[in-house]
Amino acid sequence: MKPVTDKIVDAVGQVLMGKEPQIRLALACLLARGHLLIEDLPGMGKTTLAHTLAAVLGLDFSRVQFTSDLLPADILGVSVYNRDSEQFRFHPGPVFNQLLLADEINRTTPKTQSALLEAMAEQQVTIEGETRELPTPFFVIATQNPTHQSGTFPLPESQLDRFLMRLSLGYPDQAAERKLLSGLNPRSLLKDLQPVIELSELLQLQQQVEQVKASASLLDYLQRLTGQSRSEPGFEFGVSPRGSLAWLHSARAWALLEGRDYVIPEDLQQVAEAVLGHRLRGSNELAGIPGSQLVEKLLDSVDIV
Repeated sequence: MKPVTDKIVDAVGQVLMGKEPQIRLALACLLARGHLLIEDLPGMGKTTLAHTLAAVLGLDFSRVQFTSDLLPADILGVSVYNRDSEQFRFHPGPVFNQLLLADEINRTTPKTQSALLEAMAEQQVTIEGETRELPTPFFVIATQNPTHQSGTFPLPESQLDRFLMRLSLGYPDQAAERKLLSGLNPRSLLKDLQPVIELSELLQLQQQVEQVKASASLLDYLQRLTGQSRSEPGFEFGVSPRGSLAWLHSARAWALLEGRDYVIPEDLQQVAEAVLGHRLRGSNELAGIPGSQLVEKLLDSVDIV
């Protein structure tokens, strides 16, 4: 399946230039049936990545701009009374799409942020006492601006934990930025993009991720890492069991992207920052240290063998 996944990465890279590592992580997140949080400054291509992934994968797409006055019903939908039929008719919200872009999620209130919790965790929503299934696949890409900017509501830990990965796109390299300055408009390229994969193939890839093997020695290494995070005084709290599973699922997806049906320690290392960076907190002398540095410290403190 590596030629298929490489084709997806290449197609997205034609629009989001110079960001192959981030594109591969985003695709791994989708294949692992997770959700993605992108934290970066405005204008870095967060929205472009979501649009391009939807176009290349042929997914139904919707975008919600999160603002301080956004209500849960604006995301989930609402029932409206129809006088002709004398019945309530449900009007589904944008969450009923295969790929939902929650743009600037930390600019809305915690009440509205939490409206996505059930959808992200269980692929269903309960509205007015009725449970409604969401489409398959269901992939949320949320973007947020740095929390030090004005008008933001930091995501609580329970909401952050619903995201399998968090990543940052960063500034483009010189070659990519030169193309932009020379008149290349990524938005115009989006109009000509065609799906490079059928929905059935995408679902098959997700199923294959679950079949990627993890040996006993690999699981030993994973448990040593999580155990170290829980016992090391420099960490406020360690990786939770849910975090351990998220790490393993992500490593399986990364292994599949590399063309293997088994996980190696390097797969865990490749996805570690994206999976753990928003789950670890430093304490004592490590308080205030960025998540990326905490992950690096954790990986350096545990031997592979």
